Amino acid sequence: MPKSKKQTKHSKSQNDIEEQKVQIRSQLKQLGEKIYSDLNSQRFPTIHFPSRSVRNIVYDKKTKQYILGSNTVTRTASNIKQIRSVTQLTWLAFFANELMSNKKSSTLRDVYYSSQAYAVDYTDQPESDAIITDLESVISTARERLNIYPEERSAIFGDLDIEYTVPGYEGNRANLSSHPDGYLIGPSLSTADFVDTSAEMIIAIEKGGLFNRFIEEKVHSKYKAIIIDTAGQAPRTTRYMLKRLHKELNLPVYIMTDGDVYGEHIAMVIVSGSAGAAHLRDLTVPSAKWLGIWASDIAKYKLPTIPMTEMDFKRVSELKRDPRYQKGVWNKELDVFLQIKAKCELEAFSKYGLTTIVDKYLPEKLEQAKSM
Repeated sequence: MPKSKKQTKHSKSQNDIEEQKVQIRSQLKQLGEKIYSDLNSQRFPTIHFPSRSVRNIVYDKKTKQYILGSNTVTRTASNIKQIRSVTQLTWLAFFANELMSNKKSSTLRDVYYSSQAYAVDYTDQPESDAIITDLESVISTARERLNIYPEERSAIFGDLDIEYTVPGYEGNRANLSSHPDGYLIGPSLSTADFVDTSAEMIIAIEKGGLFNRFIEEKVHSKYKAIIIDTAGQAPRTTRYMLKRLHKELNLPVYIMTDGDVYGEHIAMVIVSGSAGAAHLRDLTVPSAKWLGIWASDIAKYKLPTIPMTEMDFKRVSELKRDPRYQKGVWNKELDVFLQIKAKCELEAFSKYGLTTIVDKYLPEKLEQAKSM
């Protein structure tokens, strides 16, 4: 029997992708020309970009996420303490341009080691990662657009036909329900065109084990859902994928996490982003809904619990000061965690049978989400 699908327009053409890359390379070129101009004019190279200091990270009520304020920082080779970072940043811009020119990709770890071939000195990878974030701020472009990716990968499964746009695979198609373990969300998948789908929602799950359980129990067909394993805190590529799926296919996003304060924050980052990525856009789904496990669900469903630790209580206090947690279910559930002093995992439903979370909890929470 043929599948009932809704036809969708290709989300992006190859021309759109190439145009975006041309714009990014133009920004990198402008940065290089600025440095050359400074040198030719016998000036010390100077680079200006938005400050990412805590004082310049502000909560924007309109977008409901953290953004950078108007403060800027200056790196200049005239300051002996900044020569190192200016050199690192200049080399990184060159390396990113080389990646894009040669249609290559790199991991964050690759960048760290590649710098050694050019005698560019980094103390460790965290220092290298910080310079990559600086370059993002300079040209207002996510590292993934520069073909630089973290090694962490999450996965996706569901009835979605995609068409690859990466070099060598242009025009090749795949259905994301054709592999029983799901497809890793990497550079080729996150940039693919969405062709058509029968899905009516997206369910993002914190845990890989539950992701596999949902595949086994055919949640994708029972609920007409695309399922995503966020692998804990969702990597930026995964958050970008969630944003694309929601925006381009007009699908609602639902999030399932462990019943603890960290799970609640995993959901919040998908909804409104993180302070660490305040310099970027296109990584949030403000309309996404956190289904649970809520603290109030622990008693309601009589789930096995684990005592909260000192670190858990400290994290609750931190989030209580975050403007995003001041009202609604976010604030209410933090209060309940403090009251019950306990937490639980998604797997806790297995006490009542392996399929209980799919057969009982999921449909009840989806129904509850309609009134949220």
